[in-house]
Amino acid sequence: MSDFTHFNDQGRAKMVDISDKQETVRTAVAKSSIQVNKEIYEGIEQGTMKKGDVLAVAQVAGVMAAKNTSQWIPMCHPLSLSGVDILFHWEVSEDFYKLHIECSVKTKGSTGVEMEALTAASATALTIYDMCKAVDKGMVIGETYLTEKTGGKSGDYKRD
Repeated sequence: MSDFTHFNDQGRAKMVDISDKQETVRTAVAKSSIQVNKEIYEGIEQGTMKKGDVLAVAQVAGVMAAKNTSQWIPMCHPLSLSGVDILFHWEVSEDFYKLHIECSVKTKGSTGVEMEALTAASATALTIYDMCKAVDKGMVIGETYLTEKTGGKSGDYKRD
């Protein structure tokens, strides 16, 4: 088991010791999406949803999720984040309304922020669902994935 850094001598999961890792600037970008119906699309765009400004609340939820990732994901280290940004972009065609979510996270530390970006993207999409479910429970949250990361020993990554 000594070859696996995420297991202790008894073969049980552990939080990896990162105290010897070099601090570097690290970034990660994750994406998700949510497909909605026309009524929800118009309600979000016109600001008429009964629960309030959907994108503003979802953005705050995403930032909060990034900051609290270690409370959600058991083996994640608590990190001091230096920045979190969430962008939205609609893809609209006849009878098709998909909101794309892009979450960027940055830190200077000894471990990466991929999980923080992925958690932010997920929480953002879930918050949109929560705020709009009274109108339609048939919304579909799309794939959530890492698009890029920088920094750290493993180097940079960019999704093809």
